[in-house]
Amino acid sequence: MHKYKITLEYDGTEYVGWQRQENGISIQAALEKALEKLTLEKVKVFAAGRTDAGVHAKGQVVHCDIKKKF
Repeated sequence: MHKYKITLEYDGTEYVGWQRQENGISIQAALEKALEKLTLEKVKVFAAGRTDAGVHAKGQVVHCDIKKKF
């Protein structure tokens, strides 16, 4: 397993915030879906902080474990 650090910048206008929620699409869910397409494995990401609905981010740090080495 390899640990990866990802630094994000995003426009949160259309999202319910960072954390996965039942009432809409979150940044976390969108990122995990994209990583699953890239790696062909289920990936869970962990953030150093969170944002609320509609909030933008610049320099948000997350990490994940992926079997594949890039």
